[in-house]
Amino acid sequence: MFEGLFQPMHLLVIFVIALLIFGPKKLPELGKGIGEGIRALKEGMKDTPPDPPKAASTDVKSPDTKS
Repeated sequence: MFEGLFQPMHLLVIFVIALLIFGPKKLPELGKGIGEGIRALKEGMKDTPPDPPKAASTDVKSPDTKS
């Protein structure tokens, strides 16, 4: 389905359209912002601790039970 999606000619057309929409001054800022966002996402995913193991049973009594 997406076999030939990112061919060099397609990427060139996308770049030209982005250049026309955002302009030559805004395009580097846009690229920098996207790069920083991706980098922050990767760092956040790498620093995430694994899920703690869940206890099989808990000894917490509900307030409505009398003991």
